[in-house]
Amino acid sequence: MLELRGVNVFYGAVQALREVSLRVDEGEIVTLIGANGAGKSTTLMAISGIVPPRRGEILFEGRPIHGLAPDRIVRLGICQVPEGRRIFPELTVAENLDMGAFLRRDRQGIERDREELYELFPILHQRRHQPGGNLSGGEQQMLAISRALMARPRLLDEPSMGLAPLITRQIFEIIKTINRERNTTVFLVEQNANLALQTADRGYVLENGRIVLQGQAEALLNNENVQKAYLGI
Repeated sequence: MLELRGVNVFYGAVQALREVSLRVDEGEIVTLIGANGAGKSTTLMAISGIVPPRRGEILFEGRPIHGLAPDRIVRLGICQVPEGRRIFPELTVAENLDMGAFLRRDRQGIERDREELYELFPILHQRRHQPGGNLSGGEQQMLAISRALMARPRLLDEPSMGLAPLITRQIFEIIKTINRERNTTVFLVEQNANLALQTADRGYVLENGRIVLQGQAEALLNNENVQKAYLGI
């Protein structure tokens, strides 16, 4: 579904990604792990068209997208849950969800999806008339995920969350539910390597802008170098 081929990204003279190649197949949960500054957020921004690669290709369902504007990429079915959540704090929960469906015209489908998300995240239904800025960090993360899902994406980019451990585990369980029940492919970019690898089918390890390891998530969990560098073992 998604493939990066030899992607190089620069910020001025500083190279942030170096020959990054990876793939995400339809129906998978694939994780990208790495330390702060490794290039995880840059990878997401390149996929979303915010920071175009200087060299390399980004393909979605076999079609090059690295020259497209971000709104065109969203229309193709790629949605990103932005780091730091970035909800609209003055809009209500319901209005935030409506913003996620901005490009859609199927009113009945929008209403049906909203109700399904309220079932998935009951706290959002309870707080649907409250401003998004009044929600807790975990609730805002739920809202950010739901807002992205309102666009009916084929692929959901999910960056790191920085939440309390209990809330983080709940979010990861919901991600698995979204993948399974909504048939949404997930590219999980996360600093919590342990939970990410427990959740994903496959994984990639990014260091200093390069992919240094890849494989089945279980194999990476048991990899001695990954355990020492990211799992504290």
